[in-house]
Amino acid sequence: MDQLNLKSQIISPEAAEFLIALHERFDNLRRHLLIKRRTKAAQFSQGLRPGFLEETKSIRESDWSVAEAPTDLNDRRVEITGPAEPKMMINALNSGAKVFMADIEDSLSPTWENILQAQRSLYEAVRRTLSYENESGKVYSLNNNLATLIVRPRGLHLEERNFQIRGQSISASLFDFGLYFFHNAQELIDRGSGPYFYLPKLENHEEANWWNDVFIFAQERLGIPRGTIRATVLIETITAAFEMDEILYVLREHAAGLNAGRWDYIFSIIKKFHLQDEFITPDRSLITMSTPFMDAYCRLLVQTCHHRQAHAIGGMAAFIPNRQDPELSRKALEKVARDKEREARIGFDGTWVAHPDLIPIAEQKLTDALQTRPHQKDVIPPVAVREQELLFLPSADGLITALGVRANISVSLLYIDKWLSGIGAAAINNLMEDVATAEISRSQLWQWLHHEVQLSDGRLFSVELFHEILRDEVHKLIPQKLQHLDKAISILNALVLGNQFPEFLTTMAYEILNQIQNKQKGVQDDLEQRIAIAPVRI
Repeated sequence: MDQLNLKSQIISPEAAEFLIALHERFDNLRRHLLIKRRTKAAQFSQGLRPGFLEETKSIRESDWSVAEAPTDLNDRRVEITGPAEPKMMINALNSGAKVFMADIEDSLSPTWENILQAQRSLYEAVRRTLSYENESGKVYSLNNNLATLIVRPRGLHLEERNFQIRGQSISASLFDFGLYFFHNAQELIDRGSGPYFYLPKLENHEEANWWNDVFIFAQERLGIPRGTIRATVLIETITAAFEMDEILYVLREHAAGLNAGRWDYIFSIIKKFHLQDEFITPDRSLITMSTPFMDAYCRLLVQTCHHRQAHAIGGMAAFIPNRQDPELSRKALEKVARDKEREARIGFDGTWVAHPDLIPIAEQKLTDALQTRPHQKDVIPPVAVREQELLFLPSADGLITALGVRANISVSLLYIDKWLSGIGAAAINNLMEDVATAEISRSQLWQWLHHEVQLSDGRLFSVELFHEILRDEVHKLIPQKLQHLDKAISILNALVLGNQFPEFLTTMAYEILNQIQNKQKGVQDDLEQRIAIAPVRI
């Protein structure tokens, strides 16, 4: 189906009217919340530290619970995630996982075609008509028993430029949520389920309250009973970690739980404290869930959720089994098993995987803890988590290596190239990389460079050394004939070399993505002249 027909099918006049109503009611407040984010970020750059809020102490100390979980969200022991693309969705829904998170955010490159196709695929998946035929003629279709569907819209900071309302781009959050809810809410209810969402990138309970108001408005406008929507919030920013109780409280009639969004959480800490020496991080591979600040974050999440009778969902296992290297796969799967066993022991009710082959391992470790129970909300870690535990990073001295620099440069270039090619989930070095992991890689490079850290081999990480290593890694990639390597180099230079820390990779790369899409459609656009990115240097 061409874009024009796909757009007319998905964005019907009635659907467009609903989107416009959401925009008019909620976009100004969204923009205000983003301004407050930037104000707070400036305070962090001057040494402010987050903490538990004194003004909401009564919420943390009072007795309340979130709404009871719907039947098909009560057992969430294994959740698989992936982009909202037809083949990926069919495989995930058929995978045997309890839940599938269809992603319109970090693992989906937001080309207009991808966004429209995601909505169409979700529409068909809800009605169980989704199918896919590959180039060799193999047909993929849905089984009878499917994972429960949850959708993750894009974050509050993003806009959808292909849908303008009086010259203003609609919020990508409202666009993704609004279309899915408009087309599918009643159908999901009729089929015994409901409209379920994952909410990304929230920084505080005010932003969670914005979403709660959106939910109430949408339900009332379409005649859906209030409380039908259920949302699981990804705790993937350091500020949200201090407001877990408050986030669940403002969403309590719609709340389903919290998720430990581990990769974005690491990125958030680097971003918020990028000027502070005490927050310099070691090689990405050395930051694990047993690292003290990550362990404290997980324990607090489980404590908070279970105190409020909400599900606590663990972090992502991103390994992709390598059938050409059984020994590598064996060692990696052992690490996955230990990670999932640790989550189950702490008290998580479920966990995330990126590949169907990881489901049996994760399911076994969670089932060992749950037995016949659907969850373990009765398990509450006994020791209270203190503010300083969430903010304590061990010294990175001797733990930043040239190999770590090379890995971050290579992953950043490879992922940005894929993203600009319309691919948001990319298998790189046996890991499923998405925007979150690429954000860690580029943010560490900025942090290490601007603090002139000493590498484990004694060299200072300077601009000259960055370019030397970048040149080496580019030469390794040239034989692969990447489609957008030159643009990936320019974007990485802009992300790493600028004096100001860029807030999000995607806001910069989205400009280039639109430029590429317009050129492919034969549209002459002056975007190339208007975007300010660093020149290609190799």
